[in-house]
Amino acid sequence: MEWRCRGITWAGGEPGLRWWGGSRVSALAYGQALAFRAVGERRCPGARGNPCPLDAVVPGRATGGRCAECARLDRTHSVAADTFLDDPQPYRVYLAWFGPGMTKVGITAEARGEARLLEQGAVTFGWLGRGPLMAARRTEEVLRQALGVPDRVAYERKRAARHALPSAHDREAEVRELYGRAREVGGWTETLEPREFAARDHAAVFGLDGLPPLAGTVTELVDGGVVSGRLLAAAGPDLHLLDPAGRCVALDTRLMGGWVLQGAGEADAFSVPVAEAVSAVDASSQGELF
Repeated sequence: MEWRCRGITWAGGEPGLRWWGGSRVSALAYGQALAFRAVGERRCPGARGNPCPLDAVVPGRATGGRCAECARLDRTHSVAADTFLDDPQPYRVYLAWFGPGMTKVGITAEARGEARLLEQGAVTFGWLGRGPLMAARRTEEVLRQALGVPDRVAYERKRAARHALPSAHDREAEVRELYGRAREVGGWTETLEPREFAARDHAAVFGLDGLPPLAGTVTELVDGGVVSGRLLAAAGPDLHLLDPAGRCVALDTRLMGGWVLQGAGEADAFSVPVAEAVSAVDASSQGELF
């Protein structure tokens, strides 16, 4: 039987790998050994529960992992893409902290709880308010402009910052200060119900305490290429691995989507392409936004 990967899931607040053809999830535990080999060609998984009609081959470096047609279909009913504006369920506005000077404002459906923050790799976050979708969206934009914070952060910056985190106290203080400034911005509390400040920290959930310096980041999987090592941490879509050579390497699991994966030996050489890591400062002008 072939197992084709669908990437990571944070369902239930813990990381796991999803697979095509059902609801199977392989739990991930920090400290466990991982070793697998990509086989064949990377195929488009389709969109919104529908298989790709072309069974298209997709590029190895594409984090979206879908062909152009399925990518368009996936975004036709998306709050994030502003193509779904009449959702009646309540939404929450939040502040998400990824590293010093890297806080964003965003929204998520209240029913999803913290899932969106886990998926983004938010180390610390706090709720600002709750209310209807369009009121939440307007508040997001008002606060983004008023506070001078983005609605997206370059992913290379997030990844690099995890390896040199300030204390939990300092993380909370930065979010608290921004929360206070947000409450001083006029108007938005008339349409949203403000939430009292309460910081939530995900460093332990992600396994980030004591991470060694980041040596590199996997750029793509290739046919026959091996990923092997000990799982140190997982944050957002990333796995942080200590490979057999002693390097700490980050693997974006979105690059795994669509590949058939087979087991490999723990001592097998790490043989997929890896780009040298950059610092959070150097990454400030590059990287995918998320």
